[in-house]
Amino acid sequence: MSPKIRIKVLAARVLRYFFQGLLILAPIGITALTLYWAFVTIDNIIPKEIIPVETPLKYLRYKGVGFVLVLLLVIVVGYLSSSFIVGRIFALFDHLLERTPFIKYIYTSVKDVFDAFVGEKKKFDHPVLVQIYGLDVWEMGFITQPDVSNLGMPGYMAVYVPHAYAITGKVFIVPVERVKPLENVPAGEAMKFAVSGGVTHIEVKSQVGPDAPHVSK
Repeated sequence: MSPKIRIKVLAARVLRYFFQGLLILAPIGITALTLYWAFVTIDNIIPKEIIPVETPLKYLRYKGVGFVLVLLLVIVVGYLSSSFIVGRIFALFDHLLERTPFIKYIYTSVKDVFDAFVGEKKKFDHPVLVQIYGLDVWEMGFITQPDVSNLGMPGYMAVYVPHAYAITGKVFIVPVERVKPLENVPAGEAMKFAVSGGVTHIEVKSQVGPDAPHVSK
């Protein structure tokens, strides 16, 4: 084997090892950076610069203390909201924000998004296949409104279709006969499949959940 060929073989091996290492380290690195960004952002909610050094509050200047305090605050608010009296106060405050001009558009939009993911009224828990652009083309989506008769479109439903490699998506109003529920696919698996561009493997459930929405044909 000539030196030139040996160099090419060595370069090919180095390049292959580089991409193999990249496949291993990139997901780990991106995940770590995302968690670090979230930690720093939450920890810096309490500005360290305004906290005097020579006071009992000086411990708030330490890294991580603000993060723990924010988590405790969220837990305490969640606990208090479960009580009747404090829950009614939160409900009145919520009602006030929903009726305040301009603020209500921001508040209700953010609230609906959080409710869709982690609230009691989860919206992205009913994965479906939906025909939008053609009879032989299916897209992965989630039922957000099983009935949109209030929009003057009986027999239609709202389906959210996420974009691949993004946190955005589009809502389509489609006839119910163009929607195929994925009753044996967990919502999380369907979301990963859609966001990853279809490269992830879908783990199928062995049993059908009782809360799966019924789509009449």
